[in-house]
Amino acid sequence: MTEYGTGPPDQQDDTPGDTETSEVNYTDHEDPLIDASENSSSIFAQKKLLEIGHVPDVDRIVGRDDEIKQVAQRIKNLSHGTSPTSFIIYGKTGTGKTLVARHVATRVKQAGPRHDTRVATAYVDCSQDSTPTQAARSIVREINDPAETGFNIPITGMGMSQYLLRLWQTLDELYDSLLVILDEVDRLRGTGPEENDDDLLMQLSRAREAQKTEARIGIIGISNKISYRDRLNQRVKSSFGTNDFVFSPYDQDQLTRILEARRDAFRPDVLSDGVLPKTAALSSREHGDARRAVRILRHAGEVAEQDNIEKVTGDHVDQARQRAEVDRVAELVSSLPPHSRYILHALVALTEQNRPDEFKTALVHDVYEKVCDREAATSLSLSRFREILDELAFLELTEKKHTGGGKNQGAFNVHKLLYDADVIKSYLLNRTSIETRQGLID
Repeated sequence: MTEYGTGPPDQQDDTPGDTETSEVNYTDHEDPLIDASENSSSIFAQKKLLEIGHVPDVDRIVGRDDEIKQVAQRIKNLSHGTSPTSFIIYGKTGTGKTLVARHVATRVKQAGPRHDTRVATAYVDCSQDSTPTQAARSIVREINDPAETGFNIPITGMGMSQYLLRLWQTLDELYDSLLVILDEVDRLRGTGPEENDDDLLMQLSRAREAQKTEARIGIIGISNKISYRDRLNQRVKSSFGTNDFVFSPYDQDQLTRILEARRDAFRPDVLSDGVLPKTAALSSREHGDARRAVRILRHAGEVAEQDNIEKVTGDHVDQARQRAEVDRVAELVSSLPPHSRYILHALVALTEQNRPDEFKTALVHDVYEKVCDREAATSLSLSRFREILDELAFLELTEKKHTGGGKNQGAFNVHKLLYDADVIKSYLLNRTSIETRQGLID
């Protein structure tokens, strides 16, 4: 389907302009673009196996057999044309949430024809399509076949209700069941009084009951915010049932098998014997994050390649670990909503004042309110502030400890950054005003 703003090649302007492009001849050196290919690499054979967004084949999915069975059990009814159970999968980054959900969705779609059921699946990255309208558009554009329905889905110019109308029409025309995966569902935010955060969830979960469509719809929400369900209104909560999943971090043995399943990303005999166990041990000890383990392994190969060394060693893993840690912090911090960043700013400001590196909740809250004032933002309630502190600890950006304050002080919670304040700050600087970075501590 032709996107807006583009046209077929024969309609595009290829008239030479005033600027001539001279041909570059690589006579003394190899073309860097060709030289950068996998074919010329002495380290990598199939580097794509180490890409974070790569979805592995079923024989490469390791350590999640039970989770696959449990998720499949919840949504298997879709392949029979009957109503499934919608639910939310929680877990830290790199615990296989998205991998399992997408794998099971593929299996459900494949199983449908055996039961004379036409199953559609749609995956939405809510960090990109972050409003209910954008997410609705993404769903219907993914499952619509213009040759069958007779209509295209425009990128702009329609509201959520119009996209949903097209969705119901597409479902009734082409499908019996729909499975929607909403990755980072906690990132969905309404744009105003007429569009609430959970409007899309309400519409999808109640569509058949409201006689919008005859199709059965199942929803898998994915989140690393353990308190996300508390934000939903009661009708949406009841549609999701009560039995959500929590994916635990991978252990060292699982991480080792995950990395072994990607060994053929490298050329034969390139990996030294201790590289995979060491990478798995480091990752399991710190986060149990499979993404991080794969990222470290990829970086280790890149370090060896840059040094023109034909063997990846444990030293390369140590160097790669530092790069992977920076990548992880960047990924987490950049994806945080504003008030989570404001709380991190407060902890950074406190840490930089040469005070003890652990701070009482009340003190962090005081500085957080100053950050909000500088950002012209309304501070959240104390209860929601505490929830976000718990979420930051869950993500292992911070640490929370419950401690006794000694005689006449009672017990209280203290919080600290788990990364160097300068590292955290470097990813916050371009997200807030210059005033926020100065003068927060009296």
